[in-house]
Amino acid sequence: MRLESKIALVTGGSRGVGRATAIALAREGASVVVNYHPGADAEFGDSADAAAEAVKRAIEDAGGNCLLLPGDLAEDQAARGLVKDAAAHCGGLDILVCSAGICPMKEFLDISTETFDRLHAVNLRGHFACSQEAARIMIDQGRGGRIIAISSVSARIGGEHQAHYAPTKSGLHSLMQSMAIALGPHGITCNSVGPGEVDTDMNRVIPGFEEYWEYLDQVLPLRRIAQPEDIADVVVFFAGDDSRYVTGQLLMVDGGWLTTPLGPAEGGTT
Repeated sequence: MRLESKIALVTGGSRGVGRATAIALAREGASVVVNYHPGADAEFGDSADAAAEAVKRAIEDAGGNCLLLPGDLAEDQAARGLVKDAAAHCGGLDILVCSAGICPMKEFLDISTETFDRLHAVNLRGHFACSQEAARIMIDQGRGGRIIAISSVSARIGGEHQAHYAPTKSGLHSLMQSMAIALGPHGITCNSVGPGEVDTDMNRVIPGFEEYWEYLDQVLPLRRIAQPEDIADVVVFFAGDDSRYVTGQLLMVDGGWLTTPLGPAEGGTT
């Protein structure tokens, strides 16, 4: 119960790393607000609403508290309103986890300006808006806080089909670094987690994922791709007091990906 009495908001919390993070934070005693995009996820076989309700049940069945707040982070007022609503409903905010993200794989020459802008609006600009509002609330509370971004190995290495995605993940960490400087005097730490390949719904719809994962299982130093819980447990570290003197950092949770010459990267989406 390292996070008992804390209030956490997880964007993109209905699936993948966001889902595992919401459950992990609740397990440690935090009251968790789960954000999700109600119009997304059609390709995954069930609705975003159903996925979000499943997270809520999992948390509450384990004795935790969970509030669902739908919203599209690409819309500035929706992103800012999400944070304000979370704090208003729960009586404050101590932890923000910026997990929402999209990555439709595209050949570089096929990426439209509209697609490029959409990724930046969701993956980067939306989390700028959320972080700014969260920081204002945390400063007013006067008890510090934690802001954690889910970046990626794609922040360090490009991918043939990720020219629109990788810049958002490097930008997200750069945002956390700048925020760490600006918000440190208020006791707010800002850090990033960089997953490699993770077993998520988003990755399972990518053509050829099974063959690629088999390859990674042979060449990664830890001989397996990550489960969402592997990433979530590191988020819990950044959310708690054990990381009280850590800020502005990007911690790669990649099974040794970046120590190994794996060739062109296509993974790392969450």
